[in-house]
Amino acid sequence: MPDITISLTDTEKKALETVMIDIEDWTDNVVTNRARIVKLEIISLLVSHCNANSIDIATGEDAQVTQAYDLGIVKTAVQQNADAEKEAADKE
Repeated sequence: MPDITISLTDTEKKALETVMIDIEDWTDNVVTNRARIVKLEIISLLVSHCNANSIDIATGEDAQVTQAYDLGIVKTAVQQNADAEKEAADKE
């Protein structure tokens, strides 16, 4: 499991403390919840793709997200940006 660390200036910390009781808990919650939402979106895409193509769906959420990547249903944001840049360059 990756450990993600962020750095704030003293001023940024002071500013956030006016609207957050615990900055670390808040950021952990935001990232974890965003990951949960995207995971559900990926699984939904996988289920639709597998049903439309008569493909067995992997068991368990971790395996399903991996399967979605393996089948090319989803790509990382870096891959998506690279594809978009290549497509734009090809149109020029």
